[in-house]
Amino acid sequence: MNNLTIKDMALSERPYEKALQYGISSLSDAELLALIIRSGSRNMSAITLSQALLNGNGIYKGLTGLNYMSQEELMRFKGVGKVKAVQILAITEISKRMSAESFKPKEYHNSPESIALYFMEQTRYLTNEKVYLVMLNSANAIIKTLTLSEGTVNRSLISPREVFTQALKVDCSGVVLLHNHPSGDISPSEADIIVTRRIRDMGELLGIPLLDHIILGDKEYYSFSENGFLSD
Repeated sequence: MNNLTIKDMALSERPYEKALQYGISSLSDAELLALIIRSGSRNMSAITLSQALLNGNGIYKGLTGLNYMSQEELMRFKGVGKVKAVQILAITEISKRMSAESFKPKEYHNSPESIALYFMEQTRYLTNEKVYLVMLNSANAIIKTLTLSEGTVNRSLISPREVFTQALKVDCSGVVLLHNHPSGDISPSEADIIVTRRIRDMGELLGIPLLDHIILGDKEYYSFSENGFLSD
């Protein structure tokens, strides 16, 4: 049965025809993926290949698993070359951006949750730490965001000097730092506390306050501001 090609299927069961007849929502995850990659290998249909891909990650199964697979890992599957691998990566990137767009904050105004939700969509599939800097004007509207640094699996480097060099360039009135913990544990480390204190103190001297430092996990966050750390 695994050798059954899409051409051998009944018209009503072929993904493309099924989508036209019953709507795109009637397709399974494997059928949706088969529509994208279009063909399998000599001995494997596009649907069978799609099922293999959806179960290809050792930890995460289904569509979620695709987010954790690199081009090289995808190409290990017989029937997946560079073109198909890039197509799959494009789909996962589109889904991430669509999800992030729905949480995109228009302004930051006493709401760590809104900005945390947006950046969680950027970091939830990362396996290393990444630090973001958000710069705001006097009305708390976001002027600019940038990636400040990327670290190893459990450590990133945040330079207070770099934070305020960037802040002074855009003449912002306040900054927010965010970084992820790939482990999912949002508890601040001793290093997190130390660097937050240093940036808070330098910001007070320069007149550019650190409004918050947010640690991102998977669907949860820790806000130094909400926990009263910045007002100590």
